[in-house]
Amino acid sequence: MKLVVTNDDGYDEPGLATLLNALAPMGDVLMAAPRHPQSSCGHWVTLREPIHVEQISDIAYIVDGSPADCTRLALKGFATDADWVIAGINPGANLGSDLYQSGTVAAAREAAILGCKAISISQYIAPDQKIDWEITGRHVSKMLSIIMKKPLKKGQFWNINMPHPLESASFPEFEYCEPDKNPHIYLYQKNSGHYLYTGVIHNRPRAAGSDVDVCFGGKISISLLEI
Repeated sequence: MKLVVTNDDGYDEPGLATLLNALAPMGDVLMAAPRHPQSSCGHWVTLREPIHVEQISDIAYIVDGSPADCTRLALKGFATDADWVIAGINPGANLGSDLYQSGTVAAAREAAILGCKAISISQYIAPDQKIDWEITGRHVSKMLSIIMKKPLKKGQFWNINMPHPLESASFPEFEYCEPDKNPHIYLYQKNSGHYLYTGVIHNRPRAAGSDVDVCFGGKISISLLEI
């Protein structure tokens, strides 16, 4: 099995390294990741400018472009026979309306557009907590071994969000759910003509049984998305 790994935070981020380690036993893994952080870039693609790519090994490419660029270049150039594109692990949740601004989700969506199976995966960060990437990697590995056996129709892809904090010994429950349709509570602070977003992700409204509710409630949320 051939796997392409990307993210939206940059090629040298711990979430990407954790994902690479989790996938190594599952097949041949190739990395195509942005050089610079691209968080919240959405489904931006580069069409009218050349994209510089640095190949740092036989299986690793650094792309001066967006996460969707990384996926497109991988599937059209570096790994045309890839079975999966897996994007993440994003440090921070991608739930509900986040799906439209997330570069992580866009990387997986681009794969689905091009006919390749895909997963975007993120790690929610609870208030005043830090990610233990070793624990996250262990649980992500198990979750991926389950979800990658599920059928996907053309144009579909998975979005997974890990709850937080995670226990080392016990694998959390998981639930298939729909994305929440509520907007964030958008708050801005004005200062001399400048506006700074001050909303807090943990305070966002959520519908019962939605992906936000499931993940914030301590379970792994799994949503089947379509282009």
